[in-house]
Amino acid sequence: MGHKNTTSLHTLQDLVDGFQQKGPKTALIRLRKTGLESYTYGHIFQKVQRLAWGLMEKGVKPGQMVGLLGPLDAAWLTTCLGVLQAGAVVMPLDLQLDRKTLGRILKDSQPYCMFTRFAHESQLRQLLPKGCALYLLDKAPQEPNSWERLLTENQHPLPEIGIDQPAALFYTSGTTGPPKGVPLTHRNLVFQIHTVQETHFLMSGDRVLLPLPVHHVYPFVIGMLSPLSLGATMVLPHSLTGPQMVRSLREGDVTLLLGVPRLYQALFGNIARKFESHTVTRGLFESLLAANERLNQKTGWSFTQWLFSPVRRRFAPSLRILASGGAAMSSRLAHRLEDLGWQVAIGYGLTETAPLLTLKLPGDPHLDSVGRPVKGVDLRIDASESADFGDQRSDGEIQVRGPNVFSGYHHLPDKTDEVFTPDGWFRTGDLGYLDPDGYLHLTGRVSTLMVTPGGENVQPHAIETRLAGHRLIREAGVFQQQDGTLSAVIVPELSEARFRHIETLQPAVQEAMTQQTRQLPSYQHVHDFALTQRPLPRTRLGKIRRHLLEDIFQQARSQQGASSKSDQTGPVPLDDMSVQDRSLLETPEAHKVWDWLIHRYREHRLSPDTRLELDLGVDSMEWLNMTLEIGQRTGIELDEEDISEVVIVRDLLQTVIRKAAGGETHPSVSPLESPEQVLTAEQMRWVQPTGTVQDGLATFLYSLLRKTAVHMFEFSSRGTENIPTEGPFIITPNHVSYLDAFAVAAALDLERLHRIYWAGFTGAAFKNVFFRYFSRLSRTIPIDPEHGILSGMALAATVLSRRQGLVWFPEGERSPDGRLQPFKSGIGLLLTHYPVPVIPAFVHGTERILPRGRAIPRPGTIHLTFGPRLDPDTLADKGEGEKRMDRITSGLHQEVAHLGKIVAPNPGPEK
Repeated sequence: MGHKNTTSLHTLQDLVDGFQQKGPKTALIRLRKTGLESYTYGHIFQKVQRLAWGLMEKGVKPGQMVGLLGPLDAAWLTTCLGVLQAGAVVMPLDLQLDRKTLGRILKDSQPYCMFTRFAHESQLRQLLPKGCALYLLDKAPQEPNSWERLLTENQHPLPEIGIDQPAALFYTSGTTGPPKGVPLTHRNLVFQIHTVQETHFLMSGDRVLLPLPVHHVYPFVIGMLSPLSLGATMVLPHSLTGPQMVRSLREGDVTLLLGVPRLYQALFGNIARKFESHTVTRGLFESLLAANERLNQKTGWSFTQWLFSPVRRRFAPSLRILASGGAAMSSRLAHRLEDLGWQVAIGYGLTETAPLLTLKLPGDPHLDSVGRPVKGVDLRIDASESADFGDQRSDGEIQVRGPNVFSGYHHLPDKTDEVFTPDGWFRTGDLGYLDPDGYLHLTGRVSTLMVTPGGENVQPHAIETRLAGHRLIREAGVFQQQDGTLSAVIVPELSEARFRHIETLQPAVQEAMTQQTRQLPSYQHVHDFALTQRPLPRTRLGKIRRHLLEDIFQQARSQQGASSKSDQTGPVPLDDMSVQDRSLLETPEAHKVWDWLIHRYREHRLSPDTRLELDLGVDSMEWLNMTLEIGQRTGIELDEEDISEVVIVRDLLQTVIRKAAGGETHPSVSPLESPEQVLTAEQMRWVQPTGTVQDGLATFLYSLLRKTAVHMFEFSSRGTENIPTEGPFIITPNHVSYLDAFAVAAALDLERLHRIYWAGFTGAAFKNVFFRYFSRLSRTIPIDPEHGILSGMALAATVLSRRQGLVWFPEGERSPDGRLQPFKSGIGLLLTHYPVPVIPAFVHGTERILPRGRAIPRPGTIHLTFGPRLDPDTLADKGEGEKRMDRITSGLHQEVAHLGKIVAPNPGPEK
C-alpha cells in the first residue's frame, strides 16, 4: 500500500517539480496489445521540462489556451504537464465530439496551439482558428509536426504562476444543451489534490487503473493529478473491452480502480453471470449475497468476503478499493460489490467544483449516500427548490461554496449569474437532503424534475432504474411529452433468439415494463415507448443526454413503422440522407462497404440507421463473413473489439473511416486462410500439444468416462469405423444435452480420441477454473459466438490445417425441444475453406437423461450413430443456397436429419 505521505502544493508547477524526488519510481504503466511499457517519474520530468521550455520558445505565455485531443498515454500526459509547467492553460477535449460542437468550442476558447493524433489532423485543420499551430502526439520525433520536435535543451526560467490564475479549461458534457467552458484555477485543483491526500484512501504505493477519459475533471484530478502528487502509479488499459480491463487489473497489479457506476455494474454482472450460467449455483449466488447483507446490517460482520476471495484473486488479486464518481451509484450495487469483498469509495461533485464536494470513504457503511462534505466545503439545502418524494423528507437544491468552486463560465456572464445565488453560493442543480449524521443523499436534478398535469413531481432516474431491473431491458431513458405524459426510449436485451424480431420483442417489452412499474404510483407509469438497438446517448461518465431522447424516440418510431412495410426494400436514396451521412460516403473505403451492403442485403430496406442485428439478422457468423468481405474490398481488418461497438450501419461506416484515416489499410489477414497470424499467444495455447502428465491424466479420465457411460447408462454406438485414423476431418453431431460431447468421446477408441479437438462454447466449457483445466486436458477450443467468433473460427482452422480431427456442433447451441435446429453457417464456412471429410452423427437419449434446465443426470439409454464420410462437394450438390457455403450447410443438415430418422432406436421404458 505504501505510506500515507502528503505533499504540500501551491500551484501545479510544484506538483511537477516534485517528480525529481520521485525519480526512479514508476509513474505510468501503459498496456499494449501484447506486453506493457512503463515510465518513471524522472523520465517524465525531464521531458516535461524540455517541452515547457520549447513551448515558451514558440511563444506560449501564461493564461493562453493549449488544446489536447487524444487518448491518455505517455505523450498526452507529458504534454499536459508541460503546458502547466509553462504556465499556460490546458484544455482537454472529448474525442467523441461531433464536428459542429468541436468547432464551437475551438471558436470560444481560441487556443494558441493544439496537440492531437494523426487520425484527427485533417478535421482539426479545418476548424482551428487562424494562426493556431497543430502538433501530433503519434508522430516520430523526426517527422514534421511531431510534438517531440518542441523538446529543447535550452533552459528558460519558468514563469511564476499565481494560485488564482487559470490552470485548466473543461467543457461540460452538454447533457441538456451546448457545452459550457469551465475554467479552473490552480487554487481549485490544488485544493482537491490536498483533499485526496488528507483522506488517505489513496496512498503512495497504490497502482491506480484509470479507464476513464481525462477530458472530464473527475478522472483528470482524482485519477491523474492526485496519484502523481503522491508518487503512486497510474495504469492505463490497452482498450476498454472486458478482457483488456481484466488483463489490466492483473498485469498492472492494480490496487485501486477509478470508475463510474456503469463500469461497476458491468464488472458485477460479469461475475454474476459466471454463477448464473449453472443451474445449481444460479440461486445460491444471490441467496448468499442477500443473507450476507442481512448479517452485515445486524452485526457488521461479512462471511462472503472470505467466501468469494478466490473470485477476487482470479479477477484482480491486489485490488482493494473501487472508487466511484461521475454519476450516482445505487446502494444495491455498492452493497453487492462490498459483499464480494471490495471496499467502495463514493464521491460526488461537478465540473464547476473541481470536482469533489462530498466523499464516502472505504469502510464507511453509509452506502446509500454520497458521503459527507469534504473539509473546507460548505454545503446547504435550499428548500425553495424542494420536491415531494412521497414518504421521504422534503428535499431541496444542493448549494455549495469553498476554494474548489469555479468563479464563472468562460465568456458566459449570463450563465454565470444563473448558477450563483445573490449571497455567493453555487447552485449545483442537484436535489438532495442531509441526514441526521451529515451524509448527503441525492434524489435527482432540478433540470430533469418533471411535473405531471396533476401537479406530482417525478424524477426520471428512479423510473429508469426500475425498468432496467428487468432482464429484457438493457437501458431506459424516460422523458415527458408535451401533454405531460411519460414516454421512454428502450434499449432491449437481445441475448435470447426468440426476441430478435420486432413482432415478438414489442409485446414482451410492454409486459416487462408493466411488471416493473406495477408497484409505482400511476403518475410514474410510462404511457408510450419506442425501441432502439443503439445505446442511449450518454456522456463519457455515463449520464444520459436527456435533451436528445425525444428525437431518438421519434426516429425509432418512424424506423419501426418503415420496417413493418414489406414493400420497403433497397437503399435509401442519397438525396434523402442527411449531409453528415452523405459525407461518410465520400470516403472511398466507406463507399465500397455501402455498395457491398446494398448488394448483400438488396431485399432489405437499407439506411445509415439500419440495425445490423435486428433489421438485417446479422449474427456472429454473418459478422465473420462481413469482416472477410470488407477486408477483401477495402484492405481494412475489423477485429472483435471493432465489431462489438457496431450497432447500426452508420457505426460500421464510421469505424471503417476511422481505421482508414489511421492508416490501418492493409491486405486483410483471414482468420481461415492464415489463422495463426490473427491469434494471440494466449489463444494459441489452446491448440498446443499437452505434456506427458496431462496426457496421462486425460487417458485416465477417458477410461473413467467410458466405464461410467457403460455402467450408468445403457450405451451403444455404431459407425465408428467411418472416422478416419489419419488426416483432418470434422464430426458434426446434433446437440440436445451437455452429455452429447461425452457420448461422442465414450464411443471412440484412444487412437482416434487423441487426434480430436472439440469446439466448446465459452459460456459452458470455460466458465470457471476447473472447467478450463478440463477443457485443456480434453483439447477443447473456446468458441464465443457473441464476442469471439473470429478467434474461434481461427482456432478451428488451425486444428484442420494441422491435419487433426474436430468435433463441431453445427446447431450452435442445445436444442430447446430435442428437434434438430437449423445449422449455423460456420460449418459451411469451415468446409468451404477446408474441404475435409465430414462425418455426420446423431445422438439419441441424452435429451431425456440430462435435458436443458436439469443439473443431475438420470439413468437411461444412449445410442450414438456415425454416418458415412461425406465430401463437401457432394454436400454442395445436395444443398440449397446462393453461395457454396450455404449449400454445404444445407446439405449437411439434410444428412444429419436423415441419419436421425433412419437409425432412431426404440428408446424403451425410461429409467
